[in-house]
Amino acid sequence: MLNPSTAPGHGHGSRALVRSACAVLLIFAAGTIGYYGLGGPTTTWLDAMYMTTITLTTVGYTAVVDLSGTAVRAFTVLLLLVGVGTFVYFFSAVTAFAVEGTLDRIMWRRRMTRQIGKMSNHVIVCGGGNTGEYVVRELDQTGRPFVLVELDPGRAQALYDMLGREFAVVIGDATSDDVLHRAGVERAAGLVACISGDKDNLVVTFTARQLNPSMRIVTRCVNDAEQHKLVKAGANAVVSPNRIGGLRLVSELVRPAVVTFLDQMLRDRERRLRVEEVTIGAGSDLDGATVAALHGQAITGLLLMAVRRPDGSWVYSPPETLELEAGMGLIFIAAPGTRRVVEEAAGAPTAVVELAEDTHAETARMA
Repeated sequence: MLNPSTAPGHGHGSRALVRSACAVLLIFAAGTIGYYGLGGPTTTWLDAMYMTTITLTTVGYTAVVDLSGTAVRAFTVLLLLVGVGTFVYFFSAVTAFAVEGTLDRIMWRRRMTRQIGKMSNHVIVCGGGNTGEYVVRELDQTGRPFVLVELDPGRAQALYDMLGREFAVVIGDATSDDVLHRAGVERAAGLVACISGDKDNLVVTFTARQLNPSMRIVTRCVNDAEQHKLVKAGANAVVSPNRIGGLRLVSELVRPAVVTFLDQMLRDRERRLRVEEVTIGAGSDLDGATVAALHGQAITGLLLMAVRRPDGSWVYSPPETLELEAGMGLIFIAAPGTRRVVEEAAGAPTAVVELAEDTHAETARMA
C-alpha cells in the first residue's frame, strides 16, 4: 500500500530535478550567447543554438560555427566540462525522480485532492493519534466518509494498515487554513479535533468555525479548565477523556451487563449496529407521518428508542400513534444501511463521496 510518509510533497527528488533543470537551461542559454558572440558575423542565433546542442549532447555532428579562433575553442572546452557534468546531474535527477517514488507521491497527492474535491457532508478528523484512531475506525465501520488531517505521515500509514485500505488523507498542520481548505472544510458536515494538545485543538476549532460557521465541531479536551474556551471558540461539544474514563469505570462496577451489551454491539463488525440520530426535514416522507407509518415503510432492522421534540423534550419508547413532524429527532438502533434509508425518508442531508474506480488498483500498483 502507498506509504503516506512519502506522499505529502515532492521531496528532495523533485527539488533536485528542478535545480538540475534550471542548471541545464542556464548552461544552454550561456552556450548559445557565447557561440553567437564568438562565432563571427555570419553566425546566427539558430547556428549558436545548434552548436550548443551538439556540444552539450556530444553527438559529434559537423560544426556550423568557425572554431579556428582560440577564444571559441576555449569556450567550447569550458562548455563541455561544465555542460556535460550538468547534463549527467540532470539525467540522474530524472532517474531518481521516477525510481525513488517521487512521481508516485505526486500522483497520490493529486488523487487525494480529486477524491476530497468530490466529497461533501463528510467528517474531518484532525489528529490520528490514540483518540483519532478510534474516531477513524468508528467512522469507517459505520460507513461515513471522512478525511484525516495528520501531521505525522507515519501515523497516517499506521491507520492505513489498521483499516487495510486507502482513505482520504491530508498531510499537514490542522491549524492551518490552507490544510483545512484542502480537507474540504467548507463542504464538511462536521469536524473532530482530537490533537494531543488542548491549545492546538483550540486553534483548530476557532479556525474551522471561521471557515464553516454551520458545521458541527466536537473537540477533545484534557484540561477541564479549557473547556469554556473551546466552546467560545466555536465547539458544539467538548469531550473530556478523563470524564468519559471515570464514567466507564463506574458503569463497569454498577451495570456490567449494560456495558457488555454496548461493547458487543460496537465490536460486531458484521451487523455494525449503532444508536443513531436523524432529524426529520420539512416536506420529507416522514413529516406528518406517524410512528406506525415509519414502521410500515418496510425498513428492516430499525429499533426506534425515542423521539426528541423540537422544544427539546423527549418521548421515550414512542407509541405507534405519535405524529412525527419536521424538526423532530429520531433516536434508534440500526445498521449503516438502515440508517441511510431513514435519512432518505427523513430528508436529512447525506454525505456524498465519489471514489475513483481504480483506487484500489492504483494503491496496489504503488505498494
